[in-house]
Amino acid sequence: MNKQLNEILKQVSKPGRYSGGEYGQVIKDKANIKARFAFAFPDTYEIGMSNLGSRILYNCLNNEEDIWCERVYAPWTDMQDKMREHNLPLWAHESKDPISEFDFLGFTLQYEMCYTTVLNMLALAGMPLRSRDRGEEFPLVIGGGPCAYNPEPIADFFDLFNIGEGEHMLVEIVRLYIQMHDEGRYTKADFLHEAARTIPGVYVPSLYDVTYNDDGTIKAYTPVYDDIPKQVTKRIIEDMDTALFPEKVVMPYTEVVHDRIMLEVFRGCIRGCRFCQAGIIYRPVREKTPELLNEQAKCLYENTGYEEISLSSLSISDYTGLPELTDKLLDWTVDNMVSFSLPSLRVDSFNKELMDKVATVRSSSLTFAPEAGTQRLRDVINKNVFEDDLLRAVNVAFDGGKHQVKLYFMQGLPTETDDDLRGIPDLAKKVIEAYYQNPNRNRAKHPQVTFSVSCFIPKPFTPFQWEPQDSLEELYRKQEFIGECVTDRKIRYQHHDAKTCRIEAVLARGDRRLSDALELACREGFKFDAWSEFFDYDKWISVFERTGVDPAFYANRRWSYDEILPWDIIDCGVTKEFLIRESKKAHEGDTTPNCREKCSGCGANKLGGERTCCPKIKK
Repeated sequence: MNKQLNEILKQVSKPGRYSGGEYGQVIKDKANIKARFAFAFPDTYEIGMSNLGSRILYNCLNNEEDIWCERVYAPWTDMQDKMREHNLPLWAHESKDPISEFDFLGFTLQYEMCYTTVLNMLALAGMPLRSRDRGEEFPLVIGGGPCAYNPEPIADFFDLFNIGEGEHMLVEIVRLYIQMHDEGRYTKADFLHEAARTIPGVYVPSLYDVTYNDDGTIKAYTPVYDDIPKQVTKRIIEDMDTALFPEKVVMPYTEVVHDRIMLEVFRGCIRGCRFCQAGIIYRPVREKTPELLNEQAKCLYENTGYEEISLSSLSISDYTGLPELTDKLLDWTVDNMVSFSLPSLRVDSFNKELMDKVATVRSSSLTFAPEAGTQRLRDVINKNVFEDDLLRAVNVAFDGGKHQVKLYFMQGLPTETDDDLRGIPDLAKKVIEAYYQNPNRNRAKHPQVTFSVSCFIPKPFTPFQWEPQDSLEELYRKQEFIGECVTDRKIRYQHHDAKTCRIEAVLARGDRRLSDALELACREGFKFDAWSEFFDYDKWISVFERTGVDPAFYANRRWSYDEILPWDIIDCGVTKEFLIRESKKAHEGDTTPNCREKCSGCGANKLGGERTCCPKIKK
């Protein structure tokens, strides 16, 4: 296969995507291996190599002497054509062996629009799409990541899902597989039953029957066996200071999206934005100490030579050790000409000291996310930031010589009116006015405000999971309305594709009855739907029509509080009662303080037994 692959690499774009041999890759002697795991990222090499979770889990599995984990990425279309032309199956990056020969094939599911790429990768591997059609000779297909919190649209294609953080769970799953083989009692069916019975966080869809009411809603989930959980509870790492940290990472030989050190500062979020799935499913907050993070950053710098460090978290300004950590990093990064950047800056915590420290704001622009154009709607979504916070933050930037600002908003939020939409360009205009009123501004530059508006998508495990998405026509009307309100050439307006957002909403709130549509989409060549050049809304609608799927049933109706949701089989740690309370408060315009100000009783503190609640984390 290697000789054939080498010839093909001469005929495709970016052959570095497929050549392998990178510094830091793990190669093991197959004679000493009891289980082989192919870790698949359903997108291109450049994107997959930038994913921090994949790096962590790759190292977790390879730390086990008798387990070998290799990487798999989605080939670009020109390579796929060559693979089919030469009957070359999808292979693992390190050994170049076909992934159909492995024991496990694991997919990280980061985004609903990657589902067709997952199925396309199974087809490229020569594997049946449905789990029920894959015999003992095929690998067990396992899924994880944020989309696994509603695995139902793709449940029929996976043998099992790991729900929650996989560092320990993945190893436990593979260890059980090895044990059952060593004891001579392995079959797929017996293994799946044993895994569901004994390993917390394992969800095996085939072991649960789903029935439906006459109106199309779900009637019940019924376990096939009495000894498996009725609801699968997510796994978490309780103490992040003890979490596995990859001291060495695979170094790409070609350009990737995030070619830098990624330092995971903490998991979870103290905020309660009511549209945000990540802020709920990654609760509770668990921090690493500044001392440990500084040592980990030094270790990665010495082992990689990267000249940029990115501090990774949902809301970095909520890290209690941020001043101490940035000081420790600056002690050695300045002398070594290493910059570091911060994501997710909140306008209510941005200040000059922070701006002076980080590389992100040494560029000409800053990015903030007010999310809504009026305070009324910001209260509805529980953003808990104010217009004055934004104007104070941009003035700090203008004092420092910056002249470009990027703002992120959403449209289609619950209770939204045209006044709320008009508030978006009005807020951008106030930023422009603040620039000219600032006596310390860079007078040699003109201000530029770019605001981007995405479409609201109701996501599982959020207070807005019951809300309808606007119709496609209404999404378009609102986009046009916002554009008409922009009257200043110093303000630039961008918006997301409404059609993609509608399909994403269908997949986000879907159930197992979407399986036929996804399979048909794969058969008809759908792939890379997260890429605008491949996404085709009309083809999606055609697939839905031919498989009896009504997109409006999933995307555009208001769901009732007493309805059984497709993802109710999963326990994310946050109770449905809390989400209902937050939903009702949203419609009343009431806000909820963050977890450090007051515990809101979301339920996440019950995870990990004696682990302390979010507000009590050590400082």
